[in-house]
Amino acid sequence: MDLSLDISGIPHKRGTQFVRVLTERWFERNMFCPACQSDYLKKTATNTKVIDFFCPMCDEKFQLKSFYHPLGAEVVDSAYKPKIDAIKNGTIPNFAFLHYDNQRWVVKDLVLVPRYFIYPELIKKRKPLKRGAKRAGWVGSTIVMSRLPSRAKIAIVHNGYEISREDIRKMWKDITFVKDLSLSSKGWLSDVMACIEKMDKEVFSLQDIYSYREELARLHPKNRNIEAKIRQQLQLLRDRGVIEFLGKGRYNVGRSLV
Repeated sequence: MDLSLDISGIPHKRGTQFVRVLTERWFERNMFCPACQSDYLKKTATNTKVIDFFCPMCDEKFQLKSFYHPLGAEVVDSAYKPKIDAIKNGTIPNFAFLHYDNQRWVVKDLVLVPRYFIYPELIKKRKPLKRGAKRAGWVGSTIVMSRLPSRAKIAIVHNGYEISREDIRKMWKDITFVKDLSLSSKGWLSDVMACIEKMDKEVFSLQDIYSYREELARLHPKNRNIEAKIRQQLQLLRDRGVIEFLGKGRYNVGRSLV
């Protein structure tokens, strides 16, 4: 993978369009499919909405978003309602977030978020554009990245260093079980995984994870039995080999979630 961005031959002035063409060209030349053995992705036709690239072998779809600043706690994104509709009908693509250095023109970070970790509560509605704006009344969205566990943010490039394809594909495969869950279950599992990470312990107890019940209650206000829901997610993580039940309310995560 060549991390340098080739700025030659792009028929645009430095700006949004310039960056879009520049980063999409790099992605097309360098990116592979994390979900199968395809060594390349294909660009969609011009003006295709939502989807920028797709895998010619397994048909996984990807949307690329690029920034000159590091990926933060939130990412400003496109229209709110179409995104929520896409999540609910199962057409939301995988997201690729690219951070580049606009002085040296190199890729610093590239992070993939699998589509099955994108659930409605992760998307925050923005205020409508004010009267007089070109698209007055338009409602955008924000992706709350800070709510995602680290396993949902798969690094392809980290701080200027490429991660091996073998490791990336293994990380992708290890969490594909999430795609079969309902939307509400995806949110719960993701939030419990994030809480386990916050504890930063290799071995934790039920009481340790119960200390996050108020936070989880705020995130899931319709649920009235928080502790039972936590136990349900722990059982799912245990059944999928993500954590190990040690007995007497104790769990081992090794280094898989911390």
